[in-house]
Amino acid sequence: MHVPFDAAEQAGQERDRLAEEVRLAQAFGFDATLVDRAPFVGTMAMRIARQAVFHPLRYLDGLLRVLIREGALVADHTAAEISEERGVVRCGDHTLRCGHVVVATHNPLAGRQSFAAASWLQTKLALYTTYALSGRSARRLPPGCYWDTSDPYRYVRVQDDAAQGSLVITGGEDHKTGQHDDTSEPHTRLSAWTRQLCPELSVTHQWSGQVIETTDGLPLIGEVAEGQYVATGYAGNGMTFGTLAATIVRDALCGRERRPWADAMDVHRSAITGGVRDYVAENVDFPTHFVLDRLTAGERRPLEALKAGEGAVLALEGGKVAAYRDPAGTLSLRSAVCTHLGCIVSWNVAERTWDCPCHGSRFHPDGRVLSGPAERPLSGVRSRGEGG
Repeated sequence: MHVPFDAAEQAGQERDRLAEEVRLAQAFGFDATLVDRAPFVGTMAMRIARQAVFHPLRYLDGLLRVLIREGALVADHTAAEISEERGVVRCGDHTLRCGHVVVATHNPLAGRQSFAAASWLQTKLALYTTYALSGRSARRLPPGCYWDTSDPYRYVRVQDDAAQGSLVITGGEDHKTGQHDDTSEPHTRLSAWTRQLCPELSVTHQWSGQVIETTDGLPLIGEVAEGQYVATGYAGNGMTFGTLAATIVRDALCGRERRPWADAMDVHRSAITGGVRDYVAENVDFPTHFVLDRLTAGERRPLEALKAGEGAVLALEGGKVAAYRDPAGTLSLRSAVCTHLGCIVSWNVAERTWDCPCHGSRFHPDGRVLSGPAERPLSGVRSRGEGG
């Protein structure tokens, strides 16, 4: 029997929940208040005033200038491999030796950890694909960052445009990486929601990214092997948690007193800190996809039916093959088996990548690793050629 939920009761519960959030924020020293109608979105909300606003690229530029001035070497487009020998990192033909290694690579490299230890760490992480778009509004909107409490959630960021009107970014529609059949749909839903919120917005960009969640919402920071530190699980708060991670690791390396809040982010804290149910829910993907995706057959169609710009997992020559035809018509065939723990990858239509539904690894159409936990490219396969 379906019983309609009373709207007034729902509003009352939402007010009580937000009022408790306000009370907790105030207890921690934030300038938080409860408002009945937040500007722009027009709904009940918790307002937090006096928050910092800064440009991330300018922040990074300033940080790099300080590092270089202090004698640090910064290299980009450089693949690094952590040796089993302590303090040894190999970058192509070069070998670096150091006392400690900090792995702050979004999804951490295994490095000197044992296979079991690296796999256990991975069970504490959940990789999600997130979507965003940006544009300009000729109308001046109240600046700020707004986010809701729905699942999947959405957010809006508004900044005054120096020329006229406002710059607007909306985002959300998160889902587990590799677990959405049509990755163009989240973009469509986000665009429709944005149009309702700001009909006059002229959209200029749209993109997707990846965030790493933990079951209790706090990052994992600490030493995972002798001389090897890790910092990951920032979710959508990388600038804040990245700074905290640098502080925690610096204190450890310099022998400084451990800060009281460092324990809450310790990499070795219990995997079920956020609750047994959440931990199980985030990790049931591996056995489910590992078994079911192997039992289901790939698409049964000839290679010549694959259109330019299209990718698909095909059942060819007794196995599953990740097949992609680039816009010029060149065909690329790789094994569909993820090199992390052996799950079957799926094709991401929106981003044109191979995504693993088990632990979120992503690969270029030609098999190269774009993001871990996989560290090796998809294997090559032999083919008799099109029509074979």
